[in-house]
Amino acid sequence: MDLNYTDEQVAFRKEIREWLAANVPAKPLQSFDTAEGFEQHREWEKKLAEGNWGLVTWPKEYGGRGCNLVEWLIFEEEYYRAKAPLRVNQNGIFLLGPTLMEYGTPEQKERFITKMAAGEEMWAQGWSEPGAGSDMAAIRSKAIRDGDEYVLNGQKVWSTRAVFADWVFCIFRTDPDSSRHKGLSFILVPLDTPGITVRPIPQLDGLPGFAEIFFDDVRVPVENRLGGEGEGWSIAMATAGFERGLMLRSPARFQETAKRLVALYNAHRNDILDLSIEDKVIKCFMDAEAYALTTYQTACRLMK
Repeated sequence: MDLNYTDEQVAFRKEIREWLAANVPAKPLQSFDTAEGFEQHREWEKKLAEGNWGLVTWPKEYGGRGCNLVEWLIFEEEYYRAKAPLRVNQNGIFLLGPTLMEYGTPEQKERFITKMAAGEEMWAQGWSEPGAGSDMAAIRSKAIRDGDEYVLNGQKVWSTRAVFADWVFCIFRTDPDSSRHKGLSFILVPLDTPGITVRPIPQLDGLPGFAEIFFDDVRVPVENRLGGEGEGWSIAMATAGFERGLMLRSPARFQETAKRLVALYNAHRNDILDLSIEDKVIKCFMDAEAYALTTYQTACRLMK
């Protein structure tokens, strides 16, 4: 693996570094698990979109930059180095967006991808249920077809961003006689639809990072189904694959955390009596660097 950056990659790093230096808020935004903080992060997503930095890995035809994996890693390094705000629409941009590109109709792509790219609509994920967490095939929430609509009934739990989001992508059982992974469909639901109740789940800090969503005779048009009826399982597995790709965002975050840990240790090393802590701090730093190099190596292999 060549550890030297190309001239184009150096220029790319310079471009994003300069943009972030000019645009990252001077003061940290409030938590996006608060109403005010969520709107602050929504505005940040719009600013990223205006600068054409919100969708670096999306194809250009969908409003992205069409960056390759190494450029994405460079972007994330600069993003975390600049202490830029966390991405509030991760569910949309990194999970649903690529799924829509692969399975959506032209009308769905025009309707949803356009607004997602502009930072105008925020998305929640609604898969888990009280009896279907890690075992997603045990989903019981139903979507029964009634003409050109589905009638949704059931409950989702641990839905990220659902308290303040605009839409949620869900999996429902459209064949009431089916079991396990058969008979499931992938449906997009606006969270302001009559019959929906969103109940926050407080975290240890008291903020609603997750929520329960209750569906009571909620009606949505059939055109909100992504893919064919009964194809929800395979589409969800594709979405899960895109979610695993988010690991490319992790090395830069771990590196910055390790650097802060080293700085914190150096600032207080004279007060620390346990000498083994220094070894642990050094190991954390080395592990973060090794993780980053391994990720670069993997990205380069995938690009060949």
